[in-house]
Amino acid sequence: MNQKGGVGKSTITVNLAAVTADVLGGGSANSEDSKSTVAAVSIDPQGSAVWWADRLNTLPFYIVQAHDDLARLRKLGQLPGIDHVYVDTPGWIDLSNDGDSGDPLGRGEAAEALRSVLDVVDFVVVPMTTEPLSFDPTAQTIRRILEPRGLPYVVVINNWDPRDGTADLDQTKEFVQAKKWPLANTVIRRYKIHARASADGLTVTEYPANRVAMQAREDFYKLALELQVGGGR
Repeated sequence: MNQKGGVGKSTITVNLAAVTADVLGGGSANSEDSKSTVAAVSIDPQGSAVWWADRLNTLPFYIVQAHDDLARLRKLGQLPGIDHVYVDTPGWIDLSNDGDSGDPLGRGEAAEALRSVLDVVDFVVVPMTTEPLSFDPTAQTIRRILEPRGLPYVVVINNWDPRDGTADLDQTKEFVQAKKWPLANTVIRRYKIHARASADGLTVTEYPANRVAMQAREDFYKLALELQVGGGR
């Protein structure tokens, strides 16, 4: 969750689901013989995660668009056969929207969906980039949404390009630490392969076997492990 668009919510959702499914070895969600125990749920009306998943030949986890299915969202922790659920949220947050009929973008439905998810969520991942423009939206997301509800969360720095040096990364870490927010040790680095993955119908577990691909997927495996060890379920 982050009210700032473009910080990588869909990318993190899909790839965390993929690596969790890969580690658990539950098989393909498309297979009748071996069912996955992992699900990714999108409540973003734009459906970026679902658009991505539609391009996958073999889906290692279930994925569903559910911004208009409040009954299902209220039971995310009770889905039959599912042990891990990752939710992709919209690139804006307006919980005051009541979903009136003059809402062509579906933001009212998404606001209701978001409220439903917040009532049942175990843990929140807050991605942010190393750009100052992401600082204030991240602060508002935490201050207005997460802290008042007492929800456990962790900030994850995403899309950092090591070729740019560490100045921006260090500045971002200092900002988070000054706010006393929990910060993930894992930093997700920027790779061109990440940007191409959705169009090519790939997740990090399906990249070609070469050095760059191994580095590109490493961060998501490390983040998934850190979330499990650090208390996120």
